[in-house]
Amino acid sequence: MAAACRRFALGTALALVCGPAAAQTSLGVPDPNNPFRNPEEQRPAGLVLLREWQSMEGLHAIGVYDAKPDPRDPAARTIVVWLEEPTGVKLAVETLRCSPAAPMRLTRRGRDLLIRELNPGGAVTAANRLDHQIWWAACFPEQAGKDPASLSALARKLGYSGTLREQQQVLPGNAR
Repeated sequence: MAAACRRFALGTALALVCGPAAAQTSLGVPDPNNPFRNPEEQRPAGLVLLREWQSMEGLHAIGVYDAKPDPRDPAARTIVVWLEEPTGVKLAVETLRCSPAAPMRLTRRGRDLLIRELNPGGAVTAANRLDHQIWWAACFPEQAGKDPASLSALARKLGYSGTLREQQQVLPGNAR
């Protein structure tokens, strides 16, 4: 009976009648060995939490881990972005350019590719804080988790002018 309830627990009403749905693994697939495992227990070693907040749905968190140089470009780094939601975890591998001349974050929103040109050492606002946090964690892992607004002196010491123009380009993905 419990297995039948879990199979059909698609809506909130059925989930309440049948009991909790199976917990999600880091790839969003139910974990048959522990159906009640929550996303917090799945966090990988080395995860740096950048933001954590509570909503009516439950706990949300954004973190990063596994920063490493991109083998194709010495000025680039890759990092895994961990997006934890009450229903499970989503992972994204992002590429960041660390050069003082053109620092940027390449990320996706749905099918679209977002190219965000950044200004390390410049103004950090609510609109660009996460971009800067991810950039610092990828390019200078020893600064991961620190407030990017407090790193402007370090950015200038590392050769970043702090005067670059921040902008975003959206390249639409092809609908297949």
